Amino acid sequence: MTSPGAARLKELDREHHLHPFTDFKALGEEGSRIIVDAEGVYIQDADGHRILDGMAGLWCVNLGYGRQELVDAASEQLTQLPYYNNFFKTTHPPAVELAETLCRLAPAHMNRVFFTGSGSEANDTVLRMVRRYWALKGQPEKQWIIGRENGYHGSTVAGMSLGGMAPMHEQGGPCVPGITHIRQPYWFGEGRDQTPEAFGRACAEALEARIQELGSDKVAAFIAEPVQGAGGAIIPPDSYWPAIKEVLERHQILLVVDEVICGFGRLGEWFGSVHYDLKPDLMPIAKGLSSGYLPIGGVLVGDRVAETLIDEGGEFYHGFTYSGHPVCAAVALKNLELMQAEGVVERVRDDLGPYLATRWKSLESHPLIGEARSLGLIGALEIVADKDSGKRFDKSLAVGNLCRDICFETGLVMRSVGDTMVISPPLVISHDEIDELVRLAREALDETLRRLTAQGVEITAAEEADA
Repeated sequence: MTSPGAARLKELDREHHLHPFTDFKALGEEGSRIIVDAEGVYIQDADGHRILDGMAGLWCVNLGYGRQELVDAASEQLTQLPYYNNFFKTTHPPAVELAETLCRLAPAHMNRVFFTGSGSEANDTVLRMVRRYWALKGQPEKQWIIGRENGYHGSTVAGMSLGGMAPMHEQGGPCVPGITHIRQPYWFGEGRDQTPEAFGRACAEALEARIQELGSDKVAAFIAEPVQGAGGAIIPPDSYWPAIKEVLERHQILLVVDEVICGFGRLGEWFGSVHYDLKPDLMPIAKGLSSGYLPIGGVLVGDRVAETLIDEGGEFYHGFTYSGHPVCAAVALKNLELMQAEGVVERVRDDLGPYLATRWKSLESHPLIGEARSLGLIGALEIVADKDSGKRFDKSLAVGNLCRDICFETGLVMRSVGDTMVISPPLVISHDEIDELVRLAREALDETLRRLTAQGVEITAAEEADA
């Protein structure tokens, strides 16, 4: 039952608050879920329900909720210097120290960072830097940036344009010119008629074909996430990134690796680029940088781009009021210090990631699941109507959304991307909590199956779910 306090908040929210990525009318009819407290890997709503946060907020609360050290870092910095900007040859200790720490953790060829307030702003910065770099190199005609269908790089105009999500383009056009998209390395959804290895190479061949179509003298950069996060936790085949690297090196095209989701331990390395042995020219970062406690982002810049901007560029007419905000930077610095001291990244790589992989894979036996995949602490479940063929349910049924809502009822946050269910839990989750996450996911799948069956929806080989 909804408490009086929660009812008041829901009504105020309905009357005054427009939520991001939300059907405003549907939200007004259903009302919001009010989150009031959190600890570890759990959140609590205004009605007292304790919910395991399988999404770490929005892919970001890597150290979990309730870390007093991060609160203290913010408080100390607020007392000493709550704000100053980094414009006009001015800076402050938190920005300087955070920049040094980030460059020490990044791949060896990345020794500069440009701070922003978010991942979207980071990708706006990428667009500006890429085109500025080529202009300084005497090749201003190199304007085209190639992204991937269903890739996500933020929701500002530039971020939306770099990303390849059609619904965003339909609402946000016209997009920034000079950006195009190629097929995504989504083997389960688009490549099951080939081996994963052959499909990965075919996706790289699509990059080669687009470069040939546009002209390599016109293509500035390729942008992609190591693992597509918001697009559905799409883990590329092992053959994909080596083939992509070969194409880009041959054509001398910049590589932008969007680490907003994969950075800071999500894949079991400090950056997804390390996991896939990539050498990006630019790496947008955000989210896990501060474990989501305060908003901060940035772009790590490879030496060949940074040296050109520094030595040949003069003033770079770009920046944000809150670039390198001292309180946000102080919290991010403490967050990275704690992650190093506690061996968080190594534990994801050596213990939690492998443990989740085994437990998560067990969900593939469920009648609704065509594939259960994971890497580090990111995972996905593909909901299907036919396990053998991978045939999906009719879109009008919105099965993924149904399962997502049932998850909340059972005490779990699991995100739906179409009929793909996605998790990205805090990096401090325990074995017992992983077990609980998997148990709750199975319960939600069982209830989803029960409701679909009650509606008379046809499900091929829908055997009794395992206990």
